[in-house]
Amino acid sequence: MDTKDFREHAHQIVDWMADYLEQIGEYPVTPQISPGDIKKQLPGSAPLNSESFEEIFADFKSIILPGMTHWQHPGFFAYFPANNSEPSILAEMLTATMGSQCMLWLTSPAAEELEERMMEWLRDMLGLPSDFIGVIQDTASSSTLVAILTAREQRTEYEINRRGFTTLHRFRLYTSTQGHSSIDKDVKIAGIGIENLVKVEVDDTYAMVASALEAAIEKDIAAGYIPLCVVSTIGTTSSTAIDPIGEIGEICRKYNLWHHIDASYAGTALLLPEMRWMAEGVDMADSFVFNPHKWMFTNFDCSAYFVKDKQALISTFSILPDYLKTPEDKRVNNYRDWGIPLGRRFRALKLWFVIRTYGIKGLQEKIRDHIRFGQWLKEEIIRLEGVEIMAPAPLNLVCFRFNPGNLPSEEEIDLLNTEILDQVNRSGKVFLTQTTLDGKVVLRFVAAQTHTSFKDVQQGWDFIYHQGISLADRMPGW
Repeated sequence: MDTKDFREHAHQIVDWMADYLEQIGEYPVTPQISPGDIKKQLPGSAPLNSESFEEIFADFKSIILPGMTHWQHPGFFAYFPANNSEPSILAEMLTATMGSQCMLWLTSPAAEELEERMMEWLRDMLGLPSDFIGVIQDTASSSTLVAILTAREQRTEYEINRRGFTTLHRFRLYTSTQGHSSIDKDVKIAGIGIENLVKVEVDDTYAMVASALEAAIEKDIAAGYIPLCVVSTIGTTSSTAIDPIGEIGEICRKYNLWHHIDASYAGTALLLPEMRWMAEGVDMADSFVFNPHKWMFTNFDCSAYFVKDKQALISTFSILPDYLKTPEDKRVNNYRDWGIPLGRRFRALKLWFVIRTYGIKGLQEKIRDHIRFGQWLKEEIIRLEGVEIMAPAPLNLVCFRFNPGNLPSEEEIDLLNTEILDQVNRSGKVFLTQTTLDGKVVLRFVAAQTHTSFKDVQQGWDFIYHQGISLADRMPGW
């Protein structure tokens, strides 16, 4: 493909992209296929000879597109969002065109300096402490792993990096029973061991109980363990519960633990001054992460990780073979030393495009709208019979279940809600996910896509409610 053909096909693809964004609501939100349906349409071996762009693009539309879940669909109310936006997409096109590898200042000076400035912008936009230094990671899972590894090395004066673990390193790490599953994975990768991850009890809002945390720490100290780190959460995945950040920070200071805050989804709400109560005490934290690729209209992947002790971070990850040395090393941020991978994408460009396109006020307006949608739905469910709210809804995630009131057991109620979920998702009109709270099956509804409207939320809920009533009506006792 030469540049003449590239120009022609690029225009064709951009036209398709614009049509897709305009017409996305016409697709089924989830594909109506079975495992293996896509793979069996693909040849078993790569083509020997060149194929035309027309053939490739036609196969994309006929084979790939029908097998995609459409995350930007107005009926997508599942998981947490993975937003994009028009300016973010355009920036991704530019980064793909340049094909830059941004591991050092020298390999792309503008990429390093733009990232440095964007992280300063984000820090100030969220009201985070001025002594936080930021870097873009790929996901919150990686950011939390970076925090744990840095805590480990700082505590041991980088001894584990040099010599490995010994029997002296009996570390314990703490999170709530509602902490994200990536924390379990991270403690295994970091060599802490899953048996040394202490799950602290939560209260009736599903937030960590600070007194239980302190009791667990004291018990471990008495047993000869070394309390290392607490991972608290602003906005848990199951229910957006808000841990008491300030109380946890005081405990971490008292016992000399690293305090990492996982705000991967809900952190975006800190753009709103009225929501900063969630982060009260953040000034005592050692590190903090939120994902613009979840709720700030920026394409995946883009995880904003902040740390107070920049040198501890760099000392944990720095490797400097001769072929990576440059004359500017002492005057710049070489982000290859700020995380796990050596190679780095130019992620800051899409942040720059998004923030400048919307402005702080435009971003705030969208986030306020989404929270308003969630609060409307919470109040709507409260007034309905046969449906109940299952957790506080401080933001725009609403946890609920259908409960006719006369079913013989919790197992029957769980079965009803599982069947409602399956029926709704098989429709292709709406997509929900579930969680478990207090051992009960709970349905989750989160409205946060870039172009989600109040009408989309109303129509989505109306469909879910009537599907639930229809199915529950066939259950005994409705």
